[in-house]
Amino acid sequence: MSFADMSQESFTGDAERAVLVGIDYKDALESLLESSLAELARLTDTAGAVVVATVSQRLDAPNPRTFVGSGKAEEIADLCRSFAADVVIFDEELTPSQQSNLEKAMPRDVKVIDRTALILDIFALHATTKEGRLQVRLAQNQYLLPRLRGMWAHLASNRMGGGVGSRFGEGESQLEVDRRMVRKRITSIRRELEQVSRMRQTQRSARYASGVFKVAEAGYTNAGKSSLLNRLSGSDVLSYDKLFATLDSTTRKLVLPEGREVTLTDTVGFIQKLPTTLVEAFKSTLDEIRGADLILHVVDASSDERDAQMRAVEGTLEQIGAQGISRILVFNKIDLVEPSVRAALSARFPSAVLVSAETGEGADSLIEAIARAASASEKVMEVLVPYSRGDVVSIAHERCSVLAESYDERGTALTVRVPSDLTALFEGYALSD
Repeated sequence: MSFADMSQESFTGDAERAVLVGIDYKDALESLLESSLAELARLTDTAGAVVVATVSQRLDAPNPRTFVGSGKAEEIADLCRSFAADVVIFDEELTPSQQSNLEKAMPRDVKVIDRTALILDIFALHATTKEGRLQVRLAQNQYLLPRLRGMWAHLASNRMGGGVGSRFGEGESQLEVDRRMVRKRITSIRRELEQVSRMRQTQRSARYASGVFKVAEAGYTNAGKSSLLNRLSGSDVLSYDKLFATLDSTTRKLVLPEGREVTLTDTVGFIQKLPTTLVEAFKSTLDEIRGADLILHVVDASSDERDAQMRAVEGTLEQIGAQGISRILVFNKIDLVEPSVRAALSARFPSAVLVSAETGEGADSLIEAIARAASASEKVMEVLVPYSRGDVVSIAHERCSVLAESYDERGTALTVRVPSDLTALFEGYALSD
């Protein structure tokens, strides 16, 4: 889980041994320590390491020097020696100075990283498209920039020649060189990412201009969004039982029972304490959610932490400005829960849809719910279009739902379900009651 060099290479050799550290804040209304550490353990497993010990501390606020108290830092160091640990992973984001001080307190060659570094490491392993890799590199370099000073701390004692004063000067000079290099890299990545994002925006704009109803999946990582996309659309998008198996958004066509086509997009999964650098770096991907007409909030019904996960997703949707978009709550993996849990979920969330992407149970009900939502913003109109306006009839077939069609000497008579953005066009041909 080496992160100092921002490597995107996967792990080799024996699995690293990790000690996890969590904090339970005294003023918290609800303790999330247990669920957060359980999630951190899954993240660690996804990154290829083995958890050998877990330690926590109850605090009013983080220690500015070592995040945890000095006594707890010594306890963590002893655990590292006892279990021959290679890395200590904190469940909170560390400041550069806290990370540096903790590394000094740990046995030699034991790395100290935080939750953000771990997530970035996983993202680096799973990014497959050019845009995904660029987004990860941007987030990595933004994370790296404030931490460069600690990486050059050894220069004060290891530099050769130049006298006492010049040794520090050389180190500081190299630090500034590296800072400029990282800033240039960030600028270059952003420029390249903007080019890729413009291409994606062009594709997205074409979908928006087509008037096709847009559905986006949002949910906690590993809630089964990709599997659900495959089940509904008949596609074969990659889906693994791993956190963040999917980073890049994928859009597929979904044909509703009435014959109407809508788009269904799978997006990157959310997580508790999602780093702000990732939200910024994955702005283009998250735009797929912001631009949707309907959001499917996919929840893992079998998870013991589903309530906390639902709150985390709702918080992220608000963070990216998507809280006002209509949504359907979808409880996936319903085949893995007891009948009593099903009954409780149905009673508590009467408008939710219970599905299993694995078995297909509830898929038809979900498609019907999507169809109802797609029709809710439309207006049913009876129009008579002159034969000279064949273009309007073409638009009706391409962008509306044609419920009935007939012909007489005056033109084409249509009963159509019209999206709100096309209402003005068809009103000019509307038949009076």
